[in-house]
Amino acid sequence: MTDSLISMRNLDFLLWEWLDLDGMLSRPRFAAHGRADLSIMLDLAHELSKRELAPHSRATDSHEPTLDEHGRVKVLAQSAHAVRAMSEAGFFSTVFDEARGGLQLPNTFHMAAMGVLMAGNMGTASYVLLTTGNARLIASFGNDAQIAAFADPQIRGQTMGTMCLSEPHAGSSLAEIRTRAVPDGEDDLGCRYRITGNKMWISGGDQDITENIIHLVLAKTAGPDGKLIPGTRGISLFIVPKLLPDGTANDVSVAGLNHKMGQRAMPNCALNFGEGREQPRGRAGAVGWRVGEIGQGLPQMFQMMNDARVAVGLSGSILAARGYQLALAYAKERVQGRAAQGDAQVAIIEHPDVKRMLLAQKAIAEGALALTLYSAHLLDEEQTAPEESDRAALLLGLLTPVTKSWPAEWAQEALHQALQIFGGVGYTRDFEIEMLYRDNRLNPIHEGTTGIHGIDLVTRKIRRDGGAAFAVLREKVSGSLTRAAGRPALETGAGAVSEAFQRLAESVDRIIAAPEERRLLANASAFLQALGHGIVGWLWLDQAIACDKAIEAGAVGQDLSFYSGKLRAFQYFAEAELPRIAVWANQVNAMRDVAASMPVAEF
Repeated sequence: MTDSLISMRNLDFLLWEWLDLDGMLSRPRFAAHGRADLSIMLDLAHELSKRELAPHSRATDSHEPTLDEHGRVKVLAQSAHAVRAMSEAGFFSTVFDEARGGLQLPNTFHMAAMGVLMAGNMGTASYVLLTTGNARLIASFGNDAQIAAFADPQIRGQTMGTMCLSEPHAGSSLAEIRTRAVPDGEDDLGCRYRITGNKMWISGGDQDITENIIHLVLAKTAGPDGKLIPGTRGISLFIVPKLLPDGTANDVSVAGLNHKMGQRAMPNCALNFGEGREQPRGRAGAVGWRVGEIGQGLPQMFQMMNDARVAVGLSGSILAARGYQLALAYAKERVQGRAAQGDAQVAIIEHPDVKRMLLAQKAIAEGALALTLYSAHLLDEEQTAPEESDRAALLLGLLTPVTKSWPAEWAQEALHQALQIFGGVGYTRDFEIEMLYRDNRLNPIHEGTTGIHGIDLVTRKIRRDGGAAFAVLREKVSGSLTRAAGRPALETGAGAVSEAFQRLAESVDRIIAAPEERRLLANASAFLQALGHGIVGWLWLDQAIACDKAIEAGAVGQDLSFYSGKLRAFQYFAEAELPRIAVWANQVNAMRDVAASMPVAEF
């Protein structure tokens, strides 16, 4: 129906016209690159996505990874080939320093390129994001020897990485982990330990694409009395490779595979550390090297966790965008029913309710993609704009739970509308849309459920800093409202954004002043939804300003239709979506307690 997996025109707009990537490339870190270089690489990503990833997308869904008789995970051969192609093209190395063999490109561009690859095959492309997050953590906190041994091969795409946090009994409650690390001397790589324990839900925990896998493992260390330090204070971070530097196998084994509803291209494993073979010197346990100081594991891992959370937001936005592309193409081709006046049958896109569903998808998908790229842009601001670094970090901290959760939740709504447009055929495996619907259902769960991120938002990102990060957001929104003033096409939508943030500010004050934590936590998810809608509404306003200026400058033809379509999506979001904030805000402001106070017996 279409040879474009994603709207490259919209991506160009977001990068160059809205986020001003040209201006970012003028900074010293990125000065070796120009727009032409990045445009070529983005086109390469699209070609790879169409040629290497999309053709086996359905096959990876139908033929999920398997565990052979030797306990090794086998993935689809086409998936392995595509990962190697992405490696050869340099997509594992985009954000890393040139001194480490990287391309030293902006995080904003990296996320855009990843989005294009994910549009072809979500699971296969995700190997890149997981590995770059692992390598970036080691490059940030590891010593020189660890970086050379474990990060550099990932940057070159020669090996891949994981993050091993959750355990079968603990889930997201990391303070309760039981995996243990016992000192085992020192060597050229630093403080060596023996790791024993079990990890669950490990994406890419084993695969046969690369010979080695670098596991980043959270484990508890013992205090002077030999007992495990309780809570999160005793959690340290360890590099535990599948193969040791001398090429021998480490004591890491796959206990089993988790069979997922969607996103099946990447295996999800239960792993055992230190429960099999004995290692040299007769000591039991998998060999690992501590990263940084004892007790710093969780703060260090938050870097990779936050990278992964933005990646989940990207996943949701891309699945919504892909669903929109498919639904739009189908609606233009599928002839059914007649217009209000006339006898000839028409394509279903001519029916008003189908237009409504398409516009809702466009508003969600393009709004979600803007949110994820803006979050990546804030990371670039934090790293390369000294005068904006602190404010960018504060704002990124506030946006991260929203960036993870809003695209994940609302992509499901967008895909619901896409499936409705396909009708009965969309419910069958003959069409891609049912697979996308299943693929996205993971996103509201992994890297922390929506409820967990609501709690994080109200407790850490609002109450703990007294609303300081929200104040930075209000300044940004006020700037956009000022730039929108005097533009008649934006007046109604700008008014809706202004009203939304007035309501959100009232909720922030209520959250900060709330005396009872139970009521606060009972309304955390409502505030997360409200803030997400408000932020996406603001980002739509900001995009609309750029579109209105382009029309004012004389855009014609397809460009005029593109800008006008985005203005229409902003108008729809302002009219149909922003009013929802009032309901959520009222719930927060009243600190409703009907659910939290309900006795268990009444359920």
